Amino acid sequence: MIEIANVSKVFGEGQAGFTALDDVSVTIQPNEFFTLLGPSGCGKTTLLRTIAGFHDPTSGSLLLDGEDLLPKPPHQRPVNTVFQNYALFPHMTVAENIAFGLEMLKRSRAEIRSTVGEMLELVQMTPMADRKTGQISGGQQQRVALARALAPRPRVLLLDEPLSALDFKLRKDMQLELKRLQHETGITFVFVTHDQEEALAMSDRIAVMNAGTIRQIGSPREIYDQPAERFVADFIGDTNFLQADLLSAKGGAASIRLGSGAEITARAAPGSGGAGGRVTLAVRPEHAVINGADSGLLPGSLRQVVYFGTGTQYHVDLDCGGSFVVREQNQPGREQPCQAGDRVGIAFAPGCGQVLRD
Repeated sequence: MIEIANVSKVFGEGQAGFTALDDVSVTIQPNEFFTLLGPSGCGKTTLLRTIAGFHDPTSGSLLLDGEDLLPKPPHQRPVNTVFQNYALFPHMTVAENIAFGLEMLKRSRAEIRSTVGEMLELVQMTPMADRKTGQISGGQQQRVALARALAPRPRVLLLDEPLSALDFKLRKDMQLELKRLQHETGITFVFVTHDQEEALAMSDRIAVMNAGTIRQIGSPREIYDQPAERFVADFIGDTNFLQADLLSAKGGAASIRLGSGAEITARAAPGSGGAGGRVTLAVRPEHAVINGADSGLLPGSLRQVVYFGTGTQYHVDLDCGGSFVVREQNQPGREQPCQAGDRVGIAFAPGCGQVLRD
């Protein structure tokens, strides 16, 4: 659907210039929920606005179904954008807001009436059709903004952090709603967020960005379980990082020696081949278990136990240096296995860790 090839964007000139996008290339498939994920200032919104036509790239190409989009101004591109602040018209009703874009496109009254009714039903806002947008909740306003953007039936819908202004529970509900809308309409969604859980919950694929570049593209499971580099592993969820010696690596698997002296096998990210040298092992807290009496791969002392309802975190100071966090799901009637100050050992199954070459 969308082919972005070697796109760069520099704001300013000379030494005062700032590179917001640095040789970015990505292909987005039809009917895909594709997310641009990264910290503030990484370039994700600049890339979104380049697709929309609000920014002209300094170099590179942008195609939609093989057609060059760069010569076209924003209003001539078959894309629509939902902004963070929704940009609704407060003096108009919900139905009038949805109809506005269709009126600007000079659609017939019959088509506008039919489409508005369809969009109201799609976003479950039919009972609110005659209310002013200032008389409805934030979540309902977001639905209206979505309906207005979907009404002209764009081929691509761009969403610039549209859930950031909502409270936690409503944001969770709207994540499911957005995924439902994307599935029912069949429109390609390109979604921008800095929220890792949001990206994992909604996306077919995720592009993790940093400093104007794409660091990794993959499914949510691939991004979480098989990070290609330390930045991705650190940015997506919680991760323990252990220094280790690489003994051998081949075919996506590695043999390593931990600081404790234990030798284990782990997954190997691309570029981790060969033998010798120091590497970093990334292990998710929920992939490890805590044992008593120094049994396990990594002995240490339990410094802190943190209960947070659904689970418990165990913070361990390792004998070989550094710290490690284990997260276990709480079960009814299960006793806490150890207390702060106890000697413990940490274990994890072969293949649970991911080797990242430093």
